[in-house]
Amino acid sequence: MSANAPTILALDFDGVVCDGLKEYFQTTVKTYRLIWENESKQDLEEFAESFYRLRPVIEIGWEMPILLRSLILGFPQARISQSWSEVAAEIVAAENLAGAEIGAKLDNVRDNWIKTDLDGWLSLHRFYPGVVAKVQNVISNSTTQLFIITTKEGRFAKKLLQQAGIELSPESIIGKEAKSPKHQTLRQIINLAEKDDLQVWFVEDRLKTLQSVQKQKDLDTISLYLADWGYNTEKDRQTAQENPSISLLSLQQFAQDFSAWN
Repeated sequence: MSANAPTILALDFDGVVCDGLKEYFQTTVKTYRLIWENESKQDLEEFAESFYRLRPVIEIGWEMPILLRSLILGFPQARISQSWSEVAAEIVAAENLAGAEIGAKLDNVRDNWIKTDLDGWLSLHRFYPGVVAKVQNVISNSTTQLFIITTKEGRFAKKLLQQAGIELSPESIIGKEAKSPKHQTLRQIINLAEKDDLQVWFVEDRLKTLQSVQKQKDLDTISLYLADWGYNTEKDRQTAQENPSISLLSLQQFAQDFSAWN
């Protein structure tokens, strides 16, 4: 193995491998209409661009209908961007909502959409340029073991990967059903490998996720990469550049040989 190649490459899915902003919004709209039935006739498309722009604040899928709700209620976008957790908590408390119930509705909307209109659902996703070829190359032509670690349900990620011609074993796609933070998932992957000289690289588009991995003392040998093409802000990218333990990775670098990543 080349010294410049990882033993294990772990990739986030949304914002690293796949851009699903359009699907996010349409699934959010469908879910929103289930939660706020009395507003079912309201035209919500006018909020699409603001939703896309603010997508980086979302940490867990169930927050997406709350983000749309915050826009409809007129919360200032600057406040949403800077204090999202506070805004989300305020809306959830005021309207007596539960994240788990919203998440279940969101997953059911996706499941039903996939069952009744798979082509339509798939059409709202796109893979970032060069990513599919790079992933296929890693699977076919290297000794690097590839994992997808996502907060999306693993079955949804699998559908999209299969559409792109990427076949991974079920254990290589770890979704939110694992009910484990990503740093714990990485720890489990390392423990299962049972090797002492692992080179583990993790590519993620959320700075907070990388920072949570960074705080785990037993994971300090993992090489951390922030995908600058994903759902993050200029402030996130600047913070990453100032952090010696996190490398800012461009899409062009990602598509190249691993030696170009550093």
